Amino acid sequence: MQAEKTIIGFIGTGVMGQGMIRNLLKAGFPVNIYTRTKAKADALISEGAEWKDSVAEVSAASDVVITIVGYPKDVEEVYLENGILAHAKEGTVVIDMTTSSPSLAERIYQEAKAKGIAALDAPVSGGDTGAKNGKLSIMVGGEEAAFHQIRPVFEAMGENIVYQGGAGRGQHTKMTNQILIAGGMLGLCEAFAYADRAGLDVEQVLKSVATGAAGSFSLSNLGPRILKGDFAPGFYVKHFIKDMTIALDEAEKMGLLTPGLALAKQRYEELAEMGFENDGTQALYKLYQK
Repeated sequence: MQAEKTIIGFIGTGVMGQGMIRNLLKAGFPVNIYTRTKAKADALISEGAEWKDSVAEVSAASDVVITIVGYPKDVEEVYLENGILAHAKEGTVVIDMTTSSPSLAERIYQEAKAKGIAALDAPVSGGDTGAKNGKLSIMVGGEEAAFHQIRPVFEAMGENIVYQGGAGRGQHTKMTNQILIAGGMLGLCEAFAYADRAGLDVEQVLKSVATGAAGSFSLSNLGPRILKGDFAPGFYVKHFIKDMTIALDEAEKMGLLTPGLALAKQRYEELAEMGFENDGTQALYKLYQK
């Protein structure tokens, strides 16, 4: 796949989308973009992305269409309600990189296949930093042939790119990822609160524990933000609650009890009720400052 000959359509220019689009442009791909509020895309347009006035226009004018939107209802609207699948050309590859439900990914896959369109579900992990630096982990479900065909597109945005199997398996992998993060963020915030209450210098504590057995991406990347009082979103609290809700629903369908995940969701819902739903996930620490 040659970058200069493969036209990418990208729908969603939020915290994650902006970094991903910039890396696609840097790799030489022409990129058509659309988001609900054009002003949010002005910087990307000035950097070389081409604005389209609708989802339909992006879909019709692109060889590969990528989406990263907010919620499963947004994914459904963008793909199925006179959206991407109604306007994309036969042979197009569509890639939903939103964290969404596995069952919806399977439905999109089947409806796309009936139209001669290949659909991949490819949620990501790595936050705003990973998106900006092109170091995302990308978890991919769908047809393996389509995955190999557009792998250079993934390589422009991420480093750890793993094919997980059929439709929906990328989303199931992301649910696994979110369950790990949910428990980890509870532990991180409680540990910092404990160290602070014990009268320790938490920055010094972080130096001791970050590279030991307790080390993690969240500890190394979000721990310093907490200590600076920086609760800006790399990933929104409201979107994390959405992800945990999906994971709990899927676990229930499988007959699996996930009490740790349920507790984490409850704590994040408390945080949202305090008015912090648009903060980053590290804002959970605010519950321990009351």
